[in-house]
Amino acid sequence: MTRLVRRLWGAYRGSRLGTRLALGLGALSLLAFAVVGTALTTYMREYLEARLVDQMKLAQVVQTKDAAEHGTVRRRPYYGWYTAVYDVSGSSADLRRPADVPADPGALTALAEDMAHSDEDITRTVRIGGRGPYLLRACAVEPGVVLVSAAPLGDVDSTMDRLIAVQVVAFGLALLALVVFGRRMLRRGLEPLSDMARTAHGIASHDLTESAARLPLRDGGRDGGREVAELRTAFNAMLEHIDDSLAVRAEAERRLRRFVADASHELRTPLMSVRGYADLFQYAAANEPGEREKHLARLRGEAARMGVLLDDLLLLARLDAAEVEAPLRQAETDLTDLVRQAADAFRASHPGRALAVAAPATPVRLRLDPQRVRQVLDNLLTNAAVHTPPGTEVRLRVSAGADAARVEVADAGPGIPPADQERVFDRFYRVDKTRSRDRGGSGLGLAVARSLILAHGGTITVDSSPGATVFTVTLPLDGAESTKGAEGADGGGGSASVDR
Repeated sequence: MTRLVRRLWGAYRGSRLGTRLALGLGALSLLAFAVVGTALTTYMREYLEARLVDQMKLAQVVQTKDAAEHGTVRRRPYYGWYTAVYDVSGSSADLRRPADVPADPGALTALAEDMAHSDEDITRTVRIGGRGPYLLRACAVEPGVVLVSAAPLGDVDSTMDRLIAVQVVAFGLALLALVVFGRRMLRRGLEPLSDMARTAHGIASHDLTESAARLPLRDGGRDGGREVAELRTAFNAMLEHIDDSLAVRAEAERRLRRFVADASHELRTPLMSVRGYADLFQYAAANEPGEREKHLARLRGEAARMGVLLDDLLLLARLDAAEVEAPLRQAETDLTDLVRQAADAFRASHPGRALAVAAPATPVRLRLDPQRVRQVLDNLLTNAAVHTPPGTEVRLRVSAGADAARVEVADAGPGIPPADQERVFDRFYRVDKTRSRDRGGSGLGLAVARSLILAHGGTITVDSSPGATVFTVTLPLDGAESTKGAEGADGGGGSASVDR
């Protein structure tokens, strides 16, 4: 028995949640039906027995008069009833004859003897002569005389048996219907949980497509209620977050692999050059002393070039990491003055290039890192000089609006192909693949420029077509002074100066 119970309990625990809930609901319903059935059966039996007692009381009123007149009861009031009169004045109860009693009247005699010592009527249920139970009632006819009546309880028992049978059938059918329909309703209500399970299996199999990794929206009758709807919404939101996080992680890993590969490729060239020039320097030191300085200068140049490349990589890494201490030292700076400094440096390094500068007469003040913004301007101006034919004019313009300041670096060169404009800010990307590294650089300049401007909260864009290429740097203004300067620059309230 214990083993069977354990097996049933194991099967219950291993079943699905809907089945377990349905069985639990059936067990609770069975308990409720048992309580209700027991209470109803008990109440009905007490009610029928009380009605029978009332019937016996009415009959004994007539029988008492008959016994007082004739000394005994001459006939039964109802078929199957027994009636006897006892004289209890002595030490024992003596049955008066004639009497209608069963073959063994011991139960009636015992009740008559008990009545001799009682002041109230006595009611008792006994079995007489091996037959069904009887309800016995004794009452006093006169002092020393007791009337005892016995009514069969067979009709009450048969009525109760039929009532119990009806209850068992009705409750059984109700329980079966409750389990069947309850199971069906629970399955419909738990469908969102099944969807979650299938979705979780899809995620476990690395299937994060839109159809496999989202819970379907259902109508009001199949959504499982507000709680399940909230759970489904939260689950979908979690999946969206996981999907976005995985996409960001995959993109970051892809970019990291490409970055490491490009960095390794870019660092290999100066390292090989350093090794080659070191060998040449060693050879010249032993055989051609006059060539030593030339090889030493080239060795230093390659080392310096590798140092600049490493500095750019370190700066990009710090900007990507979003460090608490950002690699920016911001201070209130006049952007107009910073642009003029960059223009002067460009003219000094490229004396054969024409540079036109358009700047407002009033200062454009905002918080920025002057060294880093100057690095961006120098890079844009150098690119304009390197990637355009000699004699091409370069234009530098500063303007300010209500909320941002703009610096435009434009040239009239051949332009950037449309397919390359979206990638010019990628790391190690070069528009001219045939350009040598001595002139074309490492491909990090524009990537560094974009990262620095983004770190300032600004943007940098390019718009290029044959004969017109414009790089636009936008920086957010900070404070009322910047706005005043902007109004003087673009609002018509001030004049702009043009340097050539």
